[in-house]
Amino acid sequence: MKLTTKGRYAIIAMVDLRLNGTVDPVRLKDVSKRQNISLSYLEQLFSKLRLSGLVKSVRGPGGGYVLNKIPSEINLLDVITAVDENIDQTQCGGAMNCINEKPCLTHFIWTDLNSIINKYMQGINLGDIASREDVKNIIFLRENKNVSHNQRQGK
Repeated sequence: MKLTTKGRYAIIAMVDLRLNGTVDPVRLKDVSKRQNISLSYLEQLFSKLRLSGLVKSVRGPGGGYVLNKIPSEINLLDVITAVDENIDQTQCGGAMNCINEKPCLTHFIWTDLNSIINKYMQGINLGDIASREDVKNIIFLRENKNVSHNQRQGK
């Protein structure tokens, strides 16, 4: 299974929370506007992220969400699994019943790829993403709304 919109949006929202929630709680309404993600979809995702202990909600005026751990302790695999995503490249979900209840010839390739993807996602945390120069450049370009075609193409 590919990483779905649920996992992608959860990661984007958590990065937004990391970047914008260093002082005050972040309102999902603001994340929705900045990232162009449906507010109701974010509410569903943050319910799961809260249950997993990655974020906590702050009630009242000025309330919203904050990270419940330091950014370097929240890796991308944590975020993906918190919203019930499972990155699995096998056809059988790892059950080894791809063809006539038996594994396909390339089953080991897909399970090895799963392992590589999981290690990669575990190796990146929210602190890493927030400190990347390319992320800072994207924020600058988005805020200034002057992204040229060449900049979008990475030229």
